[in-house]
Amino acid sequence: MEPAATAWGPCGFQLASWIPEEPAACLPEEYTSIDMPPVTCGLQAYQPESRGVLLQQLVEYYNYYSAASQHNANYSTGESKAMILSDDSHASSVVKQVMDEFEDHIGIMKHKMHRYPACLGSVDQAYTLPKIVAIGPYHHGSRDKLKQAEMVKHAAACHCVRQSCRSLEDLYGEVVPVADSVRCLYDKDVIAGISCEDFRHMMFFDACFLVQYMLMQAYTGNVDESLNGFLSPNRVDIFHDVMLLENQLPWKLVETVIRFMRMSVSSTSKAFVRVMRHCMMSDDRHELPQQKPLVWYSTYKPPHLLGLLRYYIVGRSDTEFPKPKSANISFSVSAMELAEIGITLTANKTMQLIDMGLNQKGILFPELSLAPLSLNRYRASYLVNMAAFELCTVKSFSAAPDEEDSAVCSYLLLLAKLVYTEEDVHELRVKGLLQGGGGLTNQEALRFFSSFQGLRFGPYYLRIMLQIQNYRESSRMKTKSLAFFHKHKGTIAKVVTGIGVVGGIIGTLLSVKKSL
Repeated sequence: MEPAATAWGPCGFQLASWIPEEPAACLPEEYTSIDMPPVTCGLQAYQPESRGVLLQQLVEYYNYYSAASQHNANYSTGESKAMILSDDSHASSVVKQVMDEFEDHIGIMKHKMHRYPACLGSVDQAYTLPKIVAIGPYHHGSRDKLKQAEMVKHAAACHCVRQSCRSLEDLYGEVVPVADSVRCLYDKDVIAGISCEDFRHMMFFDACFLVQYMLMQAYTGNVDESLNGFLSPNRVDIFHDVMLLENQLPWKLVETVIRFMRMSVSSTSKAFVRVMRHCMMSDDRHELPQQKPLVWYSTYKPPHLLGLLRYYIVGRSDTEFPKPKSANISFSVSAMELAEIGITLTANKTMQLIDMGLNQKGILFPELSLAPLSLNRYRASYLVNMAAFELCTVKSFSAAPDEEDSAVCSYLLLLAKLVYTEEDVHELRVKGLLQGGGGLTNQEALRFFSSFQGLRFGPYYLRIMLQIQNYRESSRMKTKSLAFFHKHKGTIAKVVTGIGVVGGIIGTLLSVKKSL
């Protein structure tokens, strides 16, 4: 939604003049009389009308060439050439401008603050809208319930300054050039309605809020008690919101504030990730997972907080698989149908998304192993937004250097292919793939998974489907026998029971005969 054009934040805390109208109750007294002159904006806001002018120029360019080819009879050869060369030079510059803008847009795809892709348009809004705090411009001022957090952001900024033992002007001065450099990462149509100064204020307060939230979740003990009074009780809803694709802040801003506070970006991020990477696991799990220790990859530069958390929630694989060849997957693999051909569904022990595959070694029947999922609305939202991130940032799943880059999409697509009916969902619960109570009902889970039927094929998904296809073809007689048994197992059980009863009667009669 379009951000509101009203003044930014409550309490009269306006960074444009640094002179609040009156001391604000939510701010320490020493920060209520700061006088800092505004810095002029070095960036020109995108004007929506410029796009229309550009399109008009391209139309004129096309029309000119169409007319020029038929109008040579009225002009001398020299005059025609001069006119064509003159207009061609202008038109070429217009075309070059369009191409350059598009190339720049594509070049920063991995770093942009994306909007939701069209293929996820059918997912519930509960998985895409913030509950308590707006981060960045896409949801700022969109709903009254998000306004309370604006006051908390101001308090968070003051605590960042206090912990740094430096001035508010110094921190703002550090953030401004970074904010200017990341403005282009947001959707141009949204940014066009926000002044440069307002955008800087938004980036400043949001970055300070995220840093204080990360410190609270990492149990560092560095969070002020009053600030913790808001962050801690609302931690679940805040985490839901900071995991939304359209509620992100460029990571460079968070790093800037952390460094200003004289803390290590790596240590702070690692402490936060160590706690939050378990967010996909059930809180009431009885069996501890065989989880691998956290390995920190200092070379990974996340675009934002969602990107950072997705990277470590998914993890990295220790095994290198051959790239699966593209193929047409034309058969059904519902949970009930897999049972018919002898493939058993099992929950993996590590509970990691990348640990999925068809295990055919040393067992009579193959096992399709996937990470178990305790599916409530929060974890459903995490999955939706991690998948959306993959769809927006990975141009080609098959050509990506790391298969993990599309792991969430592969995981969701596999689950989507396993469930066509509520009976299939129940089968996943029986096999331990869907765990825990208090989550989505069978009907809600079916509706959730059905919304991912159109996802792109990732290498993990494609490899498993090809393994299932090869198993079906190489064990055709066995799978037919198993399918017959699975379909008629009730009748077979009755027949076997009947034979047992008849055998018992005959045995009794024979023993009676011998005794006579």
